[in-house]
Amino acid sequence: MDRNSTTNGDDTRRLAVDHLKAALAEGRDWPEALLTAMALWTAPSEVRKKRKYNYFIAGEAFDWLLLAERLLDEIRDHVPPDEIETLLFEGRFPIRFDIERIPELLGGDKYRGYLNYHYGVTVEEALQLACELELRKRDTSNGVKYRNGYSEQAFPLIYRKSREELLCMFRKSETLDPEGESSMAEHRAFTYWLFKYRWANSDKARIASDTTKGLRQLERMENASRRHKRNEAITVPR
Repeated sequence: MDRNSTTNGDDTRRLAVDHLKAALAEGRDWPEALLTAMALWTAPSEVRKKRKYNYFIAGEAFDWLLLAERLLDEIRDHVPPDEIETLLFEGRFPIRFDIERIPELLGGDKYRGYLNYHYGVTVEEALQLACELELRKRDTSNGVKYRNGYSEQAFPLIYRKSREELLCMFRKSETLDPEGESSMAEHRAFTYWLFKYRWANSDKARIASDTTKGLRQLERMENASRRHKRNEAITVPR
C-alpha cells in the first residue's frame, strides 16, 4: 500500500474520532455526534487491535453498525451502556433521537451505502428468517415438532439453490478459500451477495414479494423488541 494513502487514512480516522469527542464535549447528543463522525470517516477498512474491520461490503453496502462499534469504543465511558447495547444488537438509537435526521447527518454517499446495507443485509436476513418460520409453522400444523435444518431448507425456496452451492459460488467469485472457516464479516458479505444474486435471478414480481416479506418480518421483530423493552420497564408492586 502506498505510504501516503496510509497516512491519509490515519489522518481521516483521527479527524473522525477527534470530531466525535469534541462534539460530545460541546454537549451534542451522542447519536448526532456519532453520525457526523461517520460522515467524516473515509477508510473503507482497517486493522485495529489485531481485528480486521471492513466497513464497505463489495464497496457498496456501508456496514454502519460495525463503524459505530469501532467509534463507540473510543467514547464508551461517555455513553450509557444500555444505549450502546440497543444500537449494536438491535440497530436502534434512543427514542429521543429523530431518525429522520440520518440522511442529513451521514451525507449522500454514506446514506446510499446505509440503504444498501439495510436492504442487502438486514432485510435479506429477515427474509431468510421469515421463510424458516413459514417452514416451521407448516411442519407444526402437520404435527411435526422436532425437525431441524429450517435455515438450510429456506435457501432453495428463496434462491433456488442450496446454501452450500451458493456459498461455494460466492467464495469462488471472491477468490476465497472454499474450505475456509466462516466469520461474521464473511456472513455479512455472503448475505449481500445473496441479495444481489436474488435480484439478478428473479422476476420483478418475485423480487417485490420477497422484499415485502423481509420488511414485514423485520417490522415484527422490531415491534416484539419494543414490547419486550416496555415489559422490562414495568415494576410489579409487591
